[in-house]
Amino acid sequence: MPVSAYAAVLAAAVLHAVWNSMAHRIPDKLVAFALINCAYTLGAGLLVCLTPLPAPAAWPFIAASAVLEVTSQLFLLRAYQLGDFGQMYPLARGLAPLLVAVASVAFLGAGLSPLQCTGVLLVSGGLAALALASGRIGRAQLPALGAAACTGVIIAGYTLVDATGVRQGSDVLAYIAWLFLCQGPVLPLLALARRRTALWAQLRPVCGTGLTGGFLSLAAYGLVIWAQARGDATTVAALRETGILVAAAIATLLFREPFGRLRLAASAVVLTGIGLLT
Repeated sequence: MPVSAYAAVLAAAVLHAVWNSMAHRIPDKLVAFALINCAYTLGAGLLVCLTPLPAPAAWPFIAASAVLEVTSQLFLLRAYQLGDFGQMYPLARGLAPLLVAVASVAFLGAGLSPLQCTGVLLVSGGLAALALASGRIGRAQLPALGAAACTGVIIAGYTLVDATGVRQGSDVLAYIAWLFLCQGPVLPLLALARRRTALWAQLRPVCGTGLTGGFLSLAAYGLVIWAQARGDATTVAALRETGILVAAAIATLLFREPFGRLRLAASAVVLTGIGLLT
């Protein structure tokens, strides 16, 4: 994988942690994700005017990825409603590269070296420690942990879909544009259906934060898809999760969450395992 692709994924990791923290900072998570998706729609609407149509072979992948992206956002929204950012983000994001690596072996014929197998074990152990970081798991914690875990599973799914779809002869920008244009309107329409006329007043105070987060998210995933066209899915999926450490710092410094030594150590173990998966 070229150096430029590594740089793009690392930049995407930072942007991803930042936009997630902005989404978590908005108290009303449905409003936050509605604004983020409004930014997707605006940005993608501009891009589709400047790019050609994707190749016919890419459309099934765009459709499947859009459905998975929206579903992952719904689970992530729920996880952020119920749990701490410092616990939910590493759990949701750290699970994805592990599953991508396993799926690449099981379904794509890839092989894992001894170092990569060690990485799988470290990621698994680190995620288990993160889940237990607040002490014994009680029934009240299960919905938050379940939502975060489901998010990770779905992220792995659309990562593999996009890694294949972007190689179907399409212009990369066109693929990105139509992917986000297909998914962008869904959550704003869902928010409008639930909140009706009250929505506009709820959007106004946090409009700048939400839209900025959305444009950062669009840029972050655009960089990831661009890198996927130049490298393998496992490496890209692993590198993008270096944002876990950025998220750990944000959780402590911005949200004043009691990140603690166990969460910090578990995040470091996950990150080490992710590094070995590359």
